Amino acid sequence: MIGLKGGEGRGEKPQQLREELRQLRRRVAEPNQEQVGTEHKWVEGKLKQTFEELRRSLKGTIHALAAVVEMKDPYTAAHQRRVSGLAGVIARDMGLSDEKIEGVRMAGLIHDIGKLSVPAEILSKPSQLTGTELDLLKAHPQAAYNILKAIDFPWPVAKIVLQHHERMDGSGYPQGLKGDDILLEARILAVADVVEAMSSHRPYRPALGIDKAKEEIRKNKGKLYDPDVVASCLRVCSEKSRPKSVSL
Repeated sequence: MIGLKGGEGRGEKPQQLREELRQLRRRVAEPNQEQVGTEHKWVEGKLKQTFEELRRSLKGTIHALAAVVEMKDPYTAAHQRRVSGLAGVIARDMGLSDEKIEGVRMAGLIHDIGKLSVPAEILSKPSQLTGTELDLLKAHPQAAYNILKAIDFPWPVAKIVLQHHERMDGSGYPQGLKGDDILLEARILAVADVVEAMSSHRPYRPALGIDKAKEEIRKNKGKLYDPDVVASCLRVCSEKSRPKSVSL
């Protein structure tokens, strides 16, 4: 069953849906033999409806969280949406299931939510960060995980977000994971994040452009970035094949 963990902030809707699910289980456990066929179809349809309602509710939560991040840091406004779009296109190009594609898209929409814990003056600083400031910024994946881990998403959103700054050779953060120890969705998000960030304006520098971004991931494929993800990203970002929905 999908839902929110913890007792606060759930509202009545999820509780009502859970009660309906409990009633459905009782009806399945003690069926009327004369109506079992009809009952089975009704239960199946009701479960599907309940699942979709919960799924829409969780997506709404994700979009609300994304809006909060964008209010905190105007320089990354729309950054998360663009990363989400590119990550989703890469995942589809790689042949991932619809479920995994949706998961990486949802994670992309809130991958910087941990920046809520970073002072605004650091996020908008027009010059290079000091060592202490950089350490504060590097804490944002763990902060994001701490926020998201209590939400029982149907996708591993919290872990994807936690790992999106990990690198193939173990030089990333916050856990120093290597290779296949990093979720594939996180490896996809990492490449999409780097490409979008380099292609866009930042407080401390102008946009470097898509060519520089492609050069970065091509140069460091296998070292920092998953080679298969890089190959896919280069395909979808090429002028001939770039989807219209991906704006870089």
